[in-house]
Amino acid sequence: MSLFLEYGYTSFNKYGEELCGDMVSVVNRNGYTTLVLADGLGSGVKANILSTLTSKILSTMVSNYIPMEECIETIVETLPVCKERGVAYSTFSVIHLNNNGFGYMFEFDNPQCIFFRDCEPQELQREEMNILGKKIYKSDLRLKNQDVIMVMSDGVPHAGIGKVLNLGWQREDIVEYMKNNIDPHMSAHCLANILASASEALYMGEPGDDTTVAAIKIREEQAVNIMIGPPAKREDAKEYVEDFLSKDGIRIVCGGTTSQIVAEYLGETVETDLNYIDNELPPIGYIKGIDLTTEGVITLRKLIELSETYIRTDSNIPKQFLRKDGASRLANFLLEEATEVNFFVGQAVNEAHKGLPIDSTLKFKLVEKLSNNLASLGKKVETKYY
Repeated sequence: MSLFLEYGYTSFNKYGEELCGDMVSVVNRNGYTTLVLADGLGSGVKANILSTLTSKILSTMVSNYIPMEECIETIVETLPVCKERGVAYSTFSVIHLNNNGFGYMFEFDNPQCIFFRDCEPQELQREEMNILGKKIYKSDLRLKNQDVIMVMSDGVPHAGIGKVLNLGWQREDIVEYMKNNIDPHMSAHCLANILASASEALYMGEPGDDTTVAAIKIREEQAVNIMIGPPAKREDAKEYVEDFLSKDGIRIVCGGTTSQIVAEYLGETVETDLNYIDNELPPIGYIKGIDLTTEGVITLRKLIELSETYIRTDSNIPKQFLRKDGASRLANFLLEEATEVNFFVGQAVNEAHKGLPIDSTLKFKLVEKLSNNLASLGKKVETKYY
């Protein structure tokens, strides 16, 4: 069983501030992922500078296996001193892991992480260290499939103070809330969004502090293979379909002509599903042996819109796709379930579009945009043209 490490985060600025005083930096190097969540002193521009420097310095140095003592010393020497408070200060959480879940975590003055195993909260062992006068906690990590670690800035426990909660959101209540909402099928991005959105709700839409939640999850690899459009030469259709079907994983076919080519090869027919009607999108279809069959360009355009919203780290729009239209089902497969996406793209020009003012390269532009959005989420993406 091959494992995959995925991550995601959501941030909200303090109400009235244009810049966030929290910063998340992620570096992938030599098979390890290093994620740093830093929270700068105060808010606005000053806090943003402090957290940006801290997150970039730590993620770069830790990913290059430099001891934490040297990392802290570099931060102390680098951060600009606040004129008002006379200190240079940024709290941080550092997670350094490989795809098998082996690594470590350092925490300095951020709220203690939340750890879930089998969707149940557990406590990680923490070793207290004193580095240059700073109390830092280290946890050695040996994660298993479906384990989740969530780190956050203090905007989360401060949520609701003076509004709906007298003393803010207590750690035990935060843990209980996530326990009631976590699902083994949710991605790290979805989990981070759930907690951050709940915090914003407690602030009643006007956060009194910068708020950031980041999550890391170990999960099994899941490949999704998606075929879009017929090949440039009809005689290459057999090879095209065979390459597509040879890949293990979820199989998706987009486009009417493409669906007919695949169905013909399999000796099946394309059945249209009229049980769920969407006024904006064509209905989905079914081919025996294929997990999802959709229309082409119109559905892909909607998919791009959904992916653009999904990858935003400053949006509280849910990262789940519960609708049954083709674009939503595609989004769930590609954005939530996939760790690896393989595009099989046919280069044929639609005969019905010849002579019309239609961009013949639109399909390729959509695939390129979607590939970039998926890659930005840390997914493996490969594209082959036929």
